[in-house]
Amino acid sequence: MKIKVGSKNEIKVGAVRDAFSEYKEFDGVEIVSVEADSEVSNQPKTLEETIRGAINRAKNAFGNCDYSVGLESGIFPVPNTKSGYMDVCMCAIYDGKEYHIGASPMFEYPKKLIDLIFKNNYEVDDAAREMGITDNPRVGRAEGVIGILTGGVINRKMYSKIAVITALLHLRNSEHYS
Repeated sequence: MKIKVGSKNEIKVGAVRDAFSEYKEFDGVEIVSVEADSEVSNQPKTLEETIRGAINRAKNAFGNCDYSVGLESGIFPVPNTKSGYMDVCMCAIYDGKEYHIGASPMFEYPKKLIDLIFKNNYEVDDAAREMGITDNPRVGRAEGVIGILTGGVINRKMYSKIAVITALLHLRNSEHYS
């Protein structure tokens, strides 16, 4: 079985590899990383845009494989939060006919970080650097800001892996999702 991941980000590829390896029916799968355009902004700012980015990555990665996987993180408005926004990683698994959608847990960035994203049209990595949370310009390809904020309890790979596992619910339990 061959699975294409619509990203060259090793954190995302590793999350997909780890998620599929949790299940015996996927033993021996070949995971292939391909660059796939999300066709959304570099920093999605709505849930709809984040989901669309995951779907587009999966769609654009598909071909000569059994499944393709798209992962996209983004922020979106959430009432009663301190910043007004939360972050989520969305996963779309494409089987050539339909998409199977999953999501990570959500968390809130500090308000100052959200303000920098909107004021300067930053991505999370840029805002986190300017705010002094990290000096790593590619923190999203490492532990992620979630890794820093949780003191390493949850890192970006684990966060993304959960999104893949929740999308796999559909494939593993197809009799309930048809």
